[in-house]
Amino acid sequence: MANAARKVVLGLGNLLNCDEGLGVQAVKRLDAQLGVQTDYELLDGGVLGLNLLMVVEECSHLLILDAVDAGKPAGTVVELARDEIPLYAGVKLSQHQVTFQEVLGLADMRGNLPPNLHLIGIQPADLSIGLELSPTVANALPEVIRRARVILKKWS
Repeated sequence: MANAARKVVLGLGNLLNCDEGLGVQAVKRLDAQLGVQTDYELLDGGVLGLNLLMVVEECSHLLILDAVDAGKPAGTVVELARDEIPLYAGVKLSQHQVTFQEVLGLADMRGNLPPNLHLIGIQPADLSIGLELSPTVANALPEVIRRARVILKKWS
């Protein structure tokens, strides 16, 4: 059951596949900007998939940062509110996302989807093996951080 006081920012992605690591890199950058604070938990969810179900079900506020395949031009920032986020497999958001979509869908079926749920991401340009974001996605990363901070301020 959701904890009314638990607010989580969850960065998803695989750091070994260029732009797929966007969510993890974004949560690290956001953490560095926010500094020490106790209002939010900033978590590196990597590619843990179903292992994140407990985190999803235990928070009242969940902000997901991730690479998002929305069929848009590379570098496009994609922002989706709770009811706009596809919860089940079939609409592919990213390479690992189908599993995370199943996590959201399962939490929803169990009546434990966070009431405050938001996703901010970027359409990837390069998912090949590599440790760096593509220049296109790296240039859009500050906008993801800016939008994340706007959501966190609304949730304060």
